[in-house]
Amino acid sequence: MAEEFGRAVDDGIRLSKRIYFGKDRAVAPPKPMTAMDKTPEQMYLPTALMVYAVIGDPAIVDNPDVPSYQPHVYGRCDPPALIPLQMNGVALQADCFFDTAFVTVTGSWRVHCVMGSRTCDCRIAIPMGEQGSILGVEVEVPRKSYCTQFITMDDERDTENLAKTEDACFLKPHIFTLTIPQVDGGSNLSIKVRWSQKLSYHDGQFTLNIPFSFPEYVTPAGKKISKKEKIHLNVDSGPGTEVFCKTTSHPLKELSRHGGKLGFSYESEVLTWSSCDFVFTYSISTSQTSGGVLLQSPLLFDVDRREVFCCYLFPGNQSRKVFKKEVVFVIDISGSMRGKPLEDTKNALLSSLSKLDSQDLFNVVAFNGETYIFSSSLVPATREGIEKVTQWINMNLIAGGSTNILLPLTQALEMLSDTHNSIPIIFLITDGAVEDERHICDVMKRRLVDKRKIFPRIYTFGIGAFCNHYFLRMLAMIGHGHHDASYDADSIEDRIEGLFTRAASIILANIAFDNVGDLDEFEVYPSRVPDLSSESPLIVSGRYRGTFPDTLSVSGIFADTSKFSAELKVHEAKDIPLHKVRAKQEIELLTAEAWFAENKELEEKIAKMSLQNSIISEFTHLLLLETDAVNKQQVPSKVHPQKTEDPKAPKVIVKRNLGVGFGNLTATADNTPPGSGETKPPEAAEIFIKAASNCCGKLCSYCCCMCCIKMCSSLNDQCAVALTQLCGALACLGCFACCDACCSGQDG
Repeated sequence: MAEEFGRAVDDGIRLSKRIYFGKDRAVAPPKPMTAMDKTPEQMYLPTALMVYAVIGDPAIVDNPDVPSYQPHVYGRCDPPALIPLQMNGVALQADCFFDTAFVTVTGSWRVHCVMGSRTCDCRIAIPMGEQGSILGVEVEVPRKSYCTQFITMDDERDTENLAKTEDACFLKPHIFTLTIPQVDGGSNLSIKVRWSQKLSYHDGQFTLNIPFSFPEYVTPAGKKISKKEKIHLNVDSGPGTEVFCKTTSHPLKELSRHGGKLGFSYESEVLTWSSCDFVFTYSISTSQTSGGVLLQSPLLFDVDRREVFCCYLFPGNQSRKVFKKEVVFVIDISGSMRGKPLEDTKNALLSSLSKLDSQDLFNVVAFNGETYIFSSSLVPATREGIEKVTQWINMNLIAGGSTNILLPLTQALEMLSDTHNSIPIIFLITDGAVEDERHICDVMKRRLVDKRKIFPRIYTFGIGAFCNHYFLRMLAMIGHGHHDASYDADSIEDRIEGLFTRAASIILANIAFDNVGDLDEFEVYPSRVPDLSSESPLIVSGRYRGTFPDTLSVSGIFADTSKFSAELKVHEAKDIPLHKVRAKQEIELLTAEAWFAENKELEEKIAKMSLQNSIISEFTHLLLLETDAVNKQQVPSKVHPQKTEDPKAPKVIVKRNLGVGFGNLTATADNTPPGSGETKPPEAAEIFIKAASNCCGKLCSYCCCMCCIKMCSSLNDQCAVALTQLCGALACLGCFACCDACCSGQDG
């Protein structure tokens, strides 16, 4: 799908050369690519909020203000070309709370490439940051407005005029696209987009990275057009903390500073739009492991009427000893992993092994229908051990066969059954779904009991959309670990290494809340509290009934076996919307529990949480609603008053479930590689006659208008007369054949 998108934008850039802007300038195309440059897919994927005119008929492409002579182009663009629209203004606002940022981007775009008398669809592409989740889109065009809305599966809406499901989808895991139908040429689109994303954390610093790099060719043609760029940033790290700004990509001006709260602003008239992402890095002043607790009452229409709490622990800037590790890597080598998924997994595995300390122990178990074990016991991560396992991996990790997850997990548990003064870790990587997933979870629950001081942790990583990510998330919850995924083949290696770095940097284990026994109810998400890593803060939330204590007693174990205990102060969360900050994680965790327990009531609760917080879930649909922009005051007085108060219901344009699903057993059984579910579009060169600007590129393009004009202009008079006579004769023969076919067998 991304490859098709890149080719469509490439065609649109070429097609936009037809547009004439008088003496100002034409749309500046990107520099010609060389053999070593990026492919169109990589070059033209959006790196900021973008809007494209969807062009099926090349003949409608023209300047809506100053129509120019345009030689007719025969044929159609199939798939349609995408011409990037010019942007008139953009504003970015980001609000950061703990490890989550809420981003709002508003802007104005003009359909500068379509005749004023014609219309075209407009496709909005929204690239988001780390683990981005779309919250809402609002669009205003002349006479109409559009907005997204979530509904439950049982909510029935008029679906008579639904667009294709591809009109609302994820182009890439971090790029959401939505199509607005039938926008007039020359009109303006006002767009407001909201999403949430995660902040990355490394070496005691939070980093906010928002896609905000606009290509040069979206700058409006015309030197006198005002181009204003705005950025507003708010940071709130909670009471009792202090924030220090480290680096910023744009010249921000500090507006306010109060403890853990910071406010920044940037506003400027620019010649060209921002050409780099917005990056802001900051740290929180703490040298030791510290944290706090925030309380908040439920919202007025909250589906769960219990009180809300959020507990956060920061690892601190001071380097602390990490636990010794005993790691068993459990790697899927079924047939579907063939090619890039397995190669990237092997590279990530070797990189992770190289980061182990010589005192750490490890083993590797590869599985398909059978299991292949590197060693009968755990091996020290010495130089010799790494060299031997590297050779074994290159010889034995060959894709083929089916998928059986229970057996290798059981074998990994047996290897870690006798660990002392170390963190035992099972690191599972798979791209498939299996039939006995709930049974596997039951087995792990029974095996992972608190009989030992430190029991095995389970970290899971899913590749592609065919594996059941909620099964893997449930396994990680059972094993006090974490789950991560790569739906894009290009990010497998980096994300595996990132998850392993988190697993290998545990500084505080067996975390427990000790003085909550007097509460009437106390529920934590996740239900088993994970360990604290030096590479990530620990943030858990939940619900309770009763009177919360003034301080929360937290205990745990450090890597040197010393005990940790702290009294975390409890504060009322006045300015931090806890229900929004923790909604996405809670929905994902509860969905895993609902899948495991097959609990319909919990599914209904998740659906209501999704509606309340505008978060994607497996049990809700996303709608695009169209509303006519009618002023109620202009309604004739003869109309019944009740009708004036009840305007025409919005029309549903798109209805789509954006969840990742619960795995695909059929695709796994057929060893379908990740990403193979996308149907490849037909080659554009076979069905699309290129526009006049690049018509000489392929054989079919010799039929286009500009080439015909150039060829005819070079003919002498005798050849032109002969060619005209030949065409006339062929036309006469065609008419004679038609009359003969129609009148044959009839008299007169």
